[in-house]
Amino acid sequence: MSNGVFTVPKAVNEPIKSYAPNSPERISLQNKLKEMKAEQVEMPMIIGGKKVTTGNLKNVVCPHDHNHVLGKYHHGTKEHVNLAIDSALKAAPAWANLSWEHRASIFLKASELLATTFRDTLNGSTMLGQSKNVFQAEIDSACELIDFFRFNVQFMQKIYEEQPISSPGIWNRLEHRPLEGFVFALTPFNFTSIAGNLPTSVALMGNVVVWKPSATQVYSAHFLMELFKAAGLPDGVINLVYGKGSEIGDVVFNSPSFAGVHFTGSTGVFQGFWKTIGQNIEKYKSYPRIVGETGGKDFIFAHKSADAKALAVAMVRGSFEYQGQKCSASSRAYVPSNLWEEVKNHIAEDLAEIKMGDVEDFSNFVNAVIDEASFDNCKNYIEHAKNSSDAKIIFGGNCEKTKGYFVEPTIIQTTNPKFKSMCEEIFGPILTVFVYDENKFEETLEIVNTTSPYALTGAIFAEDRYVIEVATKKLSQAAGNFYINDKPTGAVVGQQPFGGARASGTNDKAGSILNLLRWVSPRSIKETFVPPKNYRYPFLG
Repeated sequence: MSNGVFTVPKAVNEPIKSYAPNSPERISLQNKLKEMKAEQVEMPMIIGGKKVTTGNLKNVVCPHDHNHVLGKYHHGTKEHVNLAIDSALKAAPAWANLSWEHRASIFLKASELLATTFRDTLNGSTMLGQSKNVFQAEIDSACELIDFFRFNVQFMQKIYEEQPISSPGIWNRLEHRPLEGFVFALTPFNFTSIAGNLPTSVALMGNVVVWKPSATQVYSAHFLMELFKAAGLPDGVINLVYGKGSEIGDVVFNSPSFAGVHFTGSTGVFQGFWKTIGQNIEKYKSYPRIVGETGGKDFIFAHKSADAKALAVAMVRGSFEYQGQKCSASSRAYVPSNLWEEVKNHIAEDLAEIKMGDVEDFSNFVNAVIDEASFDNCKNYIEHAKNSSDAKIIFGGNCEKTKGYFVEPTIIQTTNPKFKSMCEEIFGPILTVFVYDENKFEETLEIVNTTSPYALTGAIFAEDRYVIEVATKKLSQAAGNFYINDKPTGAVVGQQPFGGARASGTNDKAGSILNLLRWVSPRSIKETFVPPKNYRYPFLG
């Protein structure tokens, strides 16, 4: 029986391995990649801890080599979603009653397994299945997910420690119950860490989960479930289902036991969820928690005092790392006229060196976009720019999908600050630049603030501190994560809690204590040691 006041190990960010030539981690990972490519994996759903197959098999391919099949997953139906909900609800009482330190231990163990024996597997599956280079995989599927596990456990302890004051003769207590019912986790393709965090942050707080990953992230999701099982997660706490999103949503959002949704994906899908939940609100036992991080049209804004080289590097890294498929990737930039030629020359030097190709060639900076639909979308924006009178392509612009879905890092220069690719989310390696009059700083700030409905990330480059203050205040609602003299990507758990507002989501900051508070339902308990035995108050005297 637990009778201690426990303190979890202090969370620290996982060090990033270098994967330099001839390093042990590079050799180990390269061997793992060969091993994984040589084997086709069958990926069943995991419901109530059991492997569930349907025979309706779908291929999982490498985006950079779409003829190479990594494995096949079993596509599910509404029947399997109902089974997952039932399994979750069956597991709920025992999981909710498990002492919090044992839940903590499971996810601390997961962090240590991922830092060691599972590291190559999760990095390898992310590289092959989602076409990430080794560095992008390492900071995502290894380091960030390890950080989520460690810091979430620490945040959980802080939540439980926060207690109300007690007056003489009474004891006030606050407990944080899991939600009543199950939570639906819907995760995207672009970050394995998000796919791992959305269901586990909910489960950590005592909830049970039905989890649907993106169809283009099934490969690494399969190995995430193996990690959770190895860490000791009980059967039924997280149930992994594959299937058509609309069919799964139809079952989930009509269940009286639906208690919340933890989502990362498109704005349109999330807004559709919200409408459906509102229409069904009288069906639910409790008002569901709706937590989502959605789209972005992330910006880099430079003042005439900015460092041209630092700005150029931020534009290249922020826009083209992971093919611009990060929620935070910069896709619009505002550069003053006095700096543009120098900035453009620096970008030209960098892009001349950048290579694009297979993830197994560690010299490639850019790999493939996720699938054919993404490829076609990128190509349409490029063709639109080529055919426009107020824009021109100054770098890149070539696309090729014969072997893999490759889109060159592309920069469009426009004379129209409301040009199509300045306003709309693309989710690909396309950056649009508006060169503004260096003397129209504040007017252009207003354009930045009003061009997009999104407000996820943004960056300001300037050496003038007064200018930095003006921009920071003027753009206070334009980005949930705001960067000064840095690219708008690369948020670190425990350092820059991530999330945006406006059309970018509910800004509940994954990787922070704020997010975990969404997955508990507080209960206040007041105990009076010697209760009164006379109804009369002194004023009646």
